Amino acid sequence: MLKLNTEVLRLVFSNKIYALLAVSIFVALIIPLSILAGFIFLEPFLIWEIQKGDITGFSLIVIVSALSGIVGSMSMFRIRMLNAKKLNAGIVGPIIGVSAGACSCGPAGFAIVSTFGSAGGIATAFLTNYEIPLRLVSIGILVITYYFTSRGITSQCKIQ
Repeated sequence: MLKLNTEVLRLVFSNKIYALLAVSIFVALIIPLSILAGFIFLEPFLIWEIQKGDITGFSLIVIVSALSGIVGSMSMFRIRMLNAKKLNAGIVGPIIGVSAGACSCGPAGFAIVSTFGSAGGIATAFLTNYEIPLRLVSIGILVITYYFTSRGITSQCKIQ
């Protein structure tokens, strides 16, 4: 069973730069993902709306964004402070997790359909129908990346 390694989180986020990096990644992901999913509307006014049926989707976007911020900061810490040459999960895990979590096309799906024709329509239908399972997969990828990054930091820093 995976457990939250608080010693690693304390070590990484004791440096304010990594805490600021995590918050920046979170904000940089939650806003565009919320716009794509239709939770933030920019016209005619800036409106952030979450309807009753969309709470699960929005919660998954928040989780993906938060995990991406944590894992991204931990990966940067591991690369920079520990001079890690061999990264098991590294930066690739957050990128894959975010790209899988960003797959709810929402209003952007119409642009894909018009650009790619039938293939775009099929892709949009697939991504719309399997939006929640794909986000759950991305959360799984980010949790696994967290585990391996945490394990790597623990073994390289000799944290008990």
